[in-house]
Amino acid sequence: MSQRPTFPKRDAARAWRRRGDTALRVVAAIPGGYAVASLWAMALARVLPFGPAQATFAATILAFAICAVTAMWAFAARSGWRALWTIVLAGIVAAGITAVSIHAWGRV
Repeated sequence: MSQRPTFPKRDAARAWRRRGDTALRVVAAIPGGYAVASLWAMALARVLPFGPAQATFAATILAFAICAVTAMWAFAARSGWRALWTIVLAGIVAAGITAVSIHAWGRV
């Protein structure tokens, strides 16, 4: 019985790729999740049909759930890049909603 040959360079490259993917997921989960949750809190506070204080409170509570879901998505996505880009896209959507609401209704 002969052993299969080992390829140290290929194994090292694969290990670094895995570490990079994990690092990318951590960046997407922690600062990305916080940023997306903050942007959605701003957007929801402006569009929820409550008074200003109640809308801000409800948006902040929902932002905690958004932050948790974002972190879970970062580690459930097929790749780190896919997690990062979908989280960035969610932030862009929230920023767009906020910008349109400020332009349409002015600052509150």
